[in-house]
Amino acid sequence: MPGRPGNDDGPIRREYAALAPRYDIRWKAYVAESVRETLKRARIRPGDRVLDVGCGTGELLGAISLAVPEARLAGVDISPEMLEIARAKSSGGLDLREGRAEALPFEDEAYDVVVSSSAFHFFRRPAAALAEMHRVLRPGGGIVLTDWCSDYPTCFLHDLFLRLFSPAHFRTYGSKKIYQLIDSANFSEITVERYRISLWWGMMTATAKKDGT
Repeated sequence: MPGRPGNDDGPIRREYAALAPRYDIRWKAYVAESVRETLKRARIRPGDRVLDVGCGTGELLGAISLAVPEARLAGVDISPEMLEIARAKSSGGLDLREGRAEALPFEDEAYDVVVSSSAFHFFRRPAAALAEMHRVLRPGGGIVLTDWCSDYPTCFLHDLFLRLFSPAHFRTYGSKKIYQLIDSANFSEITVERYRISLWWGMMTATAKKDGT
């Protein structure tokens, strides 16, 4: 079953306008695990410029700030309500912007690291989103992308259910497909690691580099 075509962001905006006030509480354990798995693979250094695509309420940015206080952080999300919560959590110094992954509101080669956690399954045009990540990344920089993994039966079935009944959801990918998408976006040194964060739920984190120095 292919993902639904089009770029209608309305369902995502409506869903997260409603979810934003209780998102961190409702998904606390899941968010903590996905943030932890993303952060430990990101290898962010002091002074790095880091962009979080689909930053939501800013949990990953907060974890990066604690782990690497000298990093310069930015985030983008389609939901103004989620961004409002992210701003309220921060002590300032975060560049948070409303925007779509397929048209990032940032300059070329502006970041050393681009991260994204639990957002890729919402992107209507995944190839365009990866092309934008490549564009804003400096030569030699890297991406770290964490999301659900449809290689696991529970995630596969959940994906089918959401594609039928949740207009906000687009598609969950398996490890081979995410590798192919990243490779087609001209990244190199691609790795995709699968793992479980619970008995039922499987995730994957992909890392890759933009060629150059």
